[in-house]
Amino acid sequence: MPWQQLVMEIGPGESEALEAALLEAGAVAVTLEDGADQPLFEPPPGATPLWDRLRLTALLPLESDPLRVLLDLAAQCHPRPLPPHRLEWLDDQAWERAWLKDFKPMRFGQRLWVVPSAHQPPDPSAVNLRLDPGLAFGTGTHPTTALCLTWLDGAELAGLRVIDYGCGSGILGVAAGLLGAASIEAVDIDPQALTATRENARRNDLLGRVHVSAPETLAEAADVLLANILAGPLQELAPRFRDLLKPGGWLVMAGLLARHVAPLQAAYGDWITLSAVGEREGWVCLAGQRPRH
Repeated sequence: MPWQQLVMEIGPGESEALEAALLEAGAVAVTLEDGADQPLFEPPPGATPLWDRLRLTALLPLESDPLRVLLDLAAQCHPRPLPPHRLEWLDDQAWERAWLKDFKPMRFGQRLWVVPSAHQPPDPSAVNLRLDPGLAFGTGTHPTTALCLTWLDGAELAGLRVIDYGCGSGILGVAAGLLGAASIEAVDIDPQALTATRENARRNDLLGRVHVSAPETLAEAADVLLANILAGPLQELAPRFRDLLKPGGWLVMAGLLARHVAPLQAAYGDWITLSAVGEREGWVCLAGQRPRH
């Protein structure tokens, strides 16, 4: 079925009201993009920055009346004029998942393969992680995820308790389970991530060992703490991670660039020594074992 796509050029102060109005008018998806080629660098924890000029795109079913939608939006914007806009026609496809056509099986280390759910494992005797990322981050294609997966493949995880902090699709926690971890706590602030992680745990027969929840529910310390997020939050989380890692446990962190290594080593240096264990395309993975005493 063809679709209609409404594209509007707006300012950041208009996005929330227009998004709500479009969803109420029947839009099945609303996205925001940079409208002026303005890069946004890593924000501080809790900040949600937007570009100065935005391109809002709403996907509308064919049966939607675009004139009625525009009239509703004009009423929402009153007394300001309706932002510049255009209507386009699109052929049918699963837009939010179209990029997955290029997602192929990938090998990490010696044992581990990540295999998209639509593919067959290239090596049935390997440790094969069947994955559908849903709308969450984490397929193994990004260097930070690849670095963590490679570290996991070389680790001895049998019988250990693992925390996957900022689990995204659940790829790291599920990989840890397939590689022998006894229990995995997968936490994220994004509900879509929790849904994707739960489904990927089910797909890999790990629902009994992968427990999905919000970060604030964590209470028991782990033998391995995995955190593939961003450098800013990683630095802020140093005291929290100290509480969540057992003596003798391993901390593995990614989502940071080479320039972040020294500040993070300093932030954690009073209780653990972190070293670079891998680097790809400028991204670095840090790992360290907490002293037992």
